[in-house]
Amino acid sequence: MTTNLVLQGPQAATDTLERLARLADPQAITPLGAHGLRAEGVTFSPLLKQQIDAAAFEAGVDATFLAAGRTLADFKLVAMDMDSTLITIECIDEIADMQGLKPQVAAITEAAMRGELDFSESLHRRVALLAGLEASALQRVYDERLRISMGGEAMLNTVQAAGLKTLLVSGGFTFFTERLQPRLGLDVTHANVLEVIDGKLSGRVLGGIVDAEEKKRTVQRVCADLGIAPSQAIVMGDGANDLKMMGIAGLSVAFRAKPVVREQAHVALNFSGLDGLLNILA
Repeated sequence: MTTNLVLQGPQAATDTLERLARLADPQAITPLGAHGLRAEGVTFSPLLKQQIDAAAFEAGVDATFLAAGRTLADFKLVAMDMDSTLITIECIDEIADMQGLKPQVAAITEAAMRGELDFSESLHRRVALLAGLEASALQRVYDERLRISMGGEAMLNTVQAAGLKTLLVSGGFTFFTERLQPRLGLDVTHANVLEVIDGKLSGRVLGGIVDAEEKKRTVQRVCADLGIAPSQAIVMGDGANDLKMMGIAGLSVAFRAKPVVREQAHVALNFSGLDGLLNILA
């Protein structure tokens, strides 16, 4: 099977990219804008991948091996995690900061994303710490701290123009997904509901938890609604609770991800923006 190697990075110089490409002994090299290229006709081996990945990471470059001929047209859905994937923050950590509890909550978040804690248990523990906080703090986090990740809007604009549907599925909260949906033109969103009583957070989540299994079920459900197979979905995430939905995707993308996620994903974007996806499927 013919394999291509896509090399890219926001600050990557042409000579650096070409040097890395030559390590793979390609049949041809095609430029992909100012900071990317595709090395074509590469003979793939696990050893070559290990060598290229190490050299590329040291150079601040993302390296992706992919079967030749795969393009955006092969896919019908892009499903994304929200916190630290589509957006730059972990919303619950920033909400906790309003209570002066960010270090305690962030430590639990980090352990859960590394896969060291059960996600549902960790979410209940974190949300309980927010009890009594004015619900208006959520709007402050949205207004003052929430930012779309680098390349996120460009990626979405391109995939939407190409006719792909979009799903935002999050272990975070509907307060944020429901605001991002119209802002970014997303087709479907699914997240946890924070209980608010008398204008304050109760410290509880209403209904079932959107954990790893529910994320996978959501991708499957949306694919079924669209009449497509999960193999026609691109799934992006960063934490251990994204692995199950990434595992059923035709293309899984680890974005600024924990090591356990990078190791299992088809694509790891450690330096490029979310729009690095577009070069890979060009």
